[in-house]
Amino acid sequence: MSVGVLRTEGRWWVERDGLAHAVDTAARTTAELLADREALAHPAPDGVPVADLALLSPVTTPCRVVCQMVNYRSHAKDSGLNPDGVPITFFRKASGSVCGPYDRVVKPPHVRLLDHEIELGLVLGAPLPIGATVTDADLPAYVAGLVIADDVSARDVQLSKSQFYESKSYPTFTPLGPRLVLPEPEEFARLVDLRLRLSVNQVLRQDRTVADMITRPAAALTALARFQEMAPGDVLLTGTPGGTALKAPPKPVELLGSLLPPALKWRIFFARQARVPAYLRHGDVVTARIATGDGTIDLGCQQTPVEYA
Repeated sequence: MSVGVLRTEGRWWVERDGLAHAVDTAARTTAELLADREALAHPAPDGVPVADLALLSPVTTPCRVVCQMVNYRSHAKDSGLNPDGVPITFFRKASGSVCGPYDRVVKPPHVRLLDHEIELGLVLGAPLPIGATVTDADLPAYVAGLVIADDVSARDVQLSKSQFYESKSYPTFTPLGPRLVLPEPEEFARLVDLRLRLSVNQVLRQDRTVADMITRPAAALTALARFQEMAPGDVLLTGTPGGTALKAPPKPVELLGSLLPPALKWRIFFARQARVPAYLRHGDVVTARIATGDGTIDLGCQQTPVEYA
């Protein structure tokens, strides 16, 4: 049975039936905790209500935060792409963007278009060396835990600069948690059943299972290992389903835009996007959940209010 790990300031906990049981460990980082399996297996017998805790991200920083780009068929279609022709592509986020599962997501003053992307995060429990080949059978040897992530994105920065690092790396742009779920090896076969749901102000925006993925975790780690090593405590965000605020314009509009000077094209595009109501506004509350339908694997519920700085 999977183990749910929580983190507060200076302490780790194991969650059982709504109670948090303190873990007797000297671990300060996620990597150190994952190495102390004996302590995780024997938390304190008495628990406190999880609702009474001020939870932090269960993934400590600094760490590598690597992301897959366009990795759900539904997202590819929203982006105007053929899902069968999308190559596997990675980018990095600054780990300084990581925040807790209930922290405020703060939009910098210069950002105009703030978007959400619920993602399944894979937390490494063992080194992934250059050249590694990962199969479904040995995925549990590399991945120790699963976590909810919201890959918050400044779309105007992303598109106008044709890059991802800045647009996705502002402080608070990667809420993680609440739980770091450590599945049993046999439970990894259930990853495909995990359903990702994201709502804004209780209105459902994103809703797909991992079955909608284009490149699944073992193949993604194999592709990543061609050029990027990973260490325990690092996290791979595995892409987002369709339903984000940003969508590709209709083909005729896209064709017309390609004929315009770049400055004019972007001015028109961003003026149109500014009228899209789905972008995150001040006071919005983003709720993200990932779980199997039967609740066997449940990563919890993340809830982050949006604040305009």
